[in-house]
Amino acid sequence: MKTIATPSIRLQQPSLVARLPDFISLMKPRVTMLAVFTAFVGMTSAPRELDPLYAFVAVLAIATGAGAAGVLNMWYDADIDAIMTRTAMRPIPRGKVSKVEALVLGLVLAIAAVLLLDVATNLAAAALLVGTILFYVVVYTAWLKRSTPQNIVIGGAAGALPPVVGWTAATGDIGLEPLALFLIIFLWTPPHFWALALNRAGDYARAGVPMLPVVSGSAATKRQILIYSSLLVPASALPWALGFTGAAYGTTAVICGAVLVVLALQLCRSDEADRRAAHRLFVFSITYLFVLFSALLLDHGRSPSSSMLAPQDARASAGFTRVDFLSVVFQSARDFISGKSERDLTCDTFC
Repeated sequence: MKTIATPSIRLQQPSLVARLPDFISLMKPRVTMLAVFTAFVGMTSAPRELDPLYAFVAVLAIATGAGAAGVLNMWYDADIDAIMTRTAMRPIPRGKVSKVEALVLGLVLAIAAVLLLDVATNLAAAALLVGTILFYVVVYTAWLKRSTPQNIVIGGAAGALPPVVGWTAATGDIGLEPLALFLIIFLWTPPHFWALALNRAGDYARAGVPMLPVVSGSAATKRQILIYSSLLVPASALPWALGFTGAAYGTTAVICGAVLVVLALQLCRSDEADRRAAHRLFVFSITYLFVLFSALLLDHGRSPSSSMLAPQDARASAGFTRVDFLSVVFQSARDFISGKSERDLTCDTFC
């Protein structure tokens, strides 16, 4: 009897081009954008100016370094990401990217970022970028995250370093102003992240991650959020108090800080089953950092040392920008305190 051979069906793996969105997702684009923005503010706040081409390369290098840290974080955390609802759809748990591919991508991006920043700026900035990546991946991700409820407090130093890296890229050394910016982000990180963790405590508990709400409970976490939010108010005013910025930044810092404290108080008084107060504070914390650093950028843009505009143009645009920007801040403050939906606030105020 003659046997008829049937063709075997081979499943083809998607091409690298088809998987490009998955590789980009590994770099945590939203987190990377925030890190790059704060680094850019640190760079433009510095008393020395980089050549535009070198400045662009420096920003690209910092973005690449931040992306590398995100990739290596997802590579190491792939096991707990698969357990948590919030992270289960990331590329590695879904099988879109292998752990080996993620590790290689993260290492290549990290090395390229450091070398690029060294060539474009200086060795000190490159060394700081190395320290930032290592602190986030080794100290926070591999050690602190799974061992202590203070993980996000100590590990938050990694997220606070980008403005210092940006400043050092422009000057070659570290000054008092970037340290003030470091302190702002360092104190901002716990209330920002714990507000998210309050509504994700079950996820972290299943994954065995000792986040503060899991270990100490909701009430203790809310108190800690209020403490850090209160400490953030004077810290955010430091650039103005030290004479690095003008009244527009100082006003913005006070308003935004007051709103954050009010939202933290509302969270402390909220019912444990009410998820809205924590979510509102989490959303505002993102807006808070963006608005604060935007005000810092605008204030430095109006300073006499700025060469971005001619003096008469700078004065003309500064008045409009200051009034317009502060009106946005007041509107944002009123809407968040009154409990207006975050979606409506975003569209009304920032679109």
